[in-house]
Amino acid sequence: MPFDGLRLGRYARCMRNTAAAALVFLGGFIIMVLEIIGARFLAKDFGSSFHVWVSQIGVVLIALALGYYLGGALADRWQRLWILIVLLVPAGLVLWLIPNCAVWLIDAIISRHPADQPIPLLWQKLDPVLGSALIFLMPCVVLAMLSPYMIRLSTETLAQVGRSSGFIIAASTLGSIAGVFVAGFVLIDQMKLSHIFRVMGGLTVLLGLLCVGLDRFLRPAGAWTGKEPTR
Repeated sequence: MPFDGLRLGRYARCMRNTAAAALVFLGGFIIMVLEIIGARFLAKDFGSSFHVWVSQIGVVLIALALGYYLGGALADRWQRLWILIVLLVPAGLVLWLIPNCAVWLIDAIISRHPADQPIPLLWQKLDPVLGSALIFLMPCVVLAMLSPYMIRLSTETLAQVGRSSGFIIAASTLGSIAGVFVAGFVLIDQMKLSHIFRVMGGLTVLLGLLCVGLDRFLRPAGAWTGKEPTR
């Protein structure tokens, strides 16, 4: 019956939007926790200076730009959500290993300067950028890919692009807002930095598993009508 078809379409749309919003909310949350906690982590070796915060914010913005572009390109190519587990699980493992492995990278950056000479002013500014990029760029790029991917998969028709993109971006931004306040007001006070990184790594792996589990709800619109999505 037409009524049943309409109700099924509304149910599918609701599930698609809910799943997409949940994924990008969690992705935005993790990115912002990494930005706040990452600056605190880098300050142990590079000092709690203005340059450390500028470096961390700048690297995260670079990651967002790269992730948005790559996520959109990947979504146009594959149009299936499950493929993101291939990226999210390694990103989660990187975050999990930060407390154990990041010290080697930072030591390599610092130790290349002669111990008996002051570090040049230029490298005082750029060393935190290198440290932040080596540690946080890759996982943040992967997490940023979620938003354009969800926009592509949750949009049914060209007429809904504005509404879908606005909804996804809003959900991601709400997750980022939550990440700022939770990281700054709760996590830093209640947990060690190493534990926070491992929790974020676990959440990133969970995101990858959710992408597999929610794949059937976030197929392109043609998949709900029996048409195969473009490969």
